[in-house]
Amino acid sequence: MKRKGVWILGGALIMTACSWSLKPDVMSFDESSNFRDGTFQNAQSFEVSEGGTMAKILWRYMTEERIDAMPVDPVPVHAMNPATLVEENQAGVAIYRLGHSSLLLAVEGTFWLIDPVFSERASPFSWIGPKRFHKTPLELAQLPEITGVLISHDHYDHLDKDTIRQLSQRVEHFVVPLGVGNHLREWGVENERIHELDWWQNVSVGEVELTATPSQHFSGRGLRDRNTTLWASWVIKASDKMVYFSGDTGYFDGFKEIGERLGPFDLTIMENGAYDQNWSQVHMTPEETLQAHLDLKGDVMLPVHNGTFDLAMHPWYEPLERLDALAVDAQVTLVTPEMGQRLALTELSTASTQRWWRTGSIAQRSIGNADELKHSM
Repeated sequence: MKRKGVWILGGALIMTACSWSLKPDVMSFDESSNFRDGTFQNAQSFEVSEGGTMAKILWRYMTEERIDAMPVDPVPVHAMNPATLVEENQAGVAIYRLGHSSLLLAVEGTFWLIDPVFSERASPFSWIGPKRFHKTPLELAQLPEITGVLISHDHYDHLDKDTIRQLSQRVEHFVVPLGVGNHLREWGVENERIHELDWWQNVSVGEVELTATPSQHFSGRGLRDRNTTLWASWVIKASDKMVYFSGDTGYFDGFKEIGERLGPFDLTIMENGAYDQNWSQVHMTPEETLQAHLDLKGDVMLPVHNGTFDLAMHPWYEPLERLDALAVDAQVTLVTPEMGQRLALTELSTASTQRWWRTGSIAQRSIGNADELKHSM
């Protein structure tokens, strides 16, 4: 069937690319080896959009037949109880998926948010753009005291203006790549709360040490600010656990370097979703996600960047279904907790391996299309 609301998505993509945001004040980043000719650069140069102009890509979205662009049944979500959340995380390290790439990290009684997006849409507008498949497991106002916020880059599905504004006076530490602090200051975050890091720089806050590491992506929230802020993956030393968070990235040699320099990792939190032939350099296929995990010397893998927003042409469950099959073949432990379900890093070997996207009629659709997915791999 043709995608429901496809013209809305097309308009959203246009609006996102041509939003009203102005080019931020470009700070002097001359000391960064990643900043050249007025913009940040990847290690290797490439075209972000492949196989045609943005107009041609939008035409695909508006005319191409789609299969299962979004769930028919509700996505399973564990409602998180604020009191229980604090009580069960007095010690140890745990993580909760909040949706898409948004995560809540608990470390020895403290809490961190990673790429928090609590808005209904991943868009500069409240009335148009990719809309959530499900509610967040708890409301923003229900969060416990948050020590810090970690941001990978400034795209709308990772950096949410309304969320940051509501957190601006509640959070002591905002750790972001170079240049992203401009957005935060504009939205009311005091400068002394912001830590802006270049690749391979780090900062420590209590039991958490954060190192900005390379990724292969791009940045920008409007017409005139392409690549004026840096993008990053993150290595998180949480108490005695080592965690890698990919942010958004294409597959590149940097994974091996990160693994050699800072690995191995108890848990890799890997982008797995929103890939497409037209932007293969900036988002990974499930096959590339698995290889990146191996390059990083990861033990257990948690796939994110899926299950919440429709951002590409593939069926909504395809990234999870494909990666699950690949992980079995490669004997890689894949954990797929439901949104809001606690994942304790001390119990990764026995963590739930339920495949929540196969519940109800979701199962009929995902399993029914399994052969098609295999042929597309």
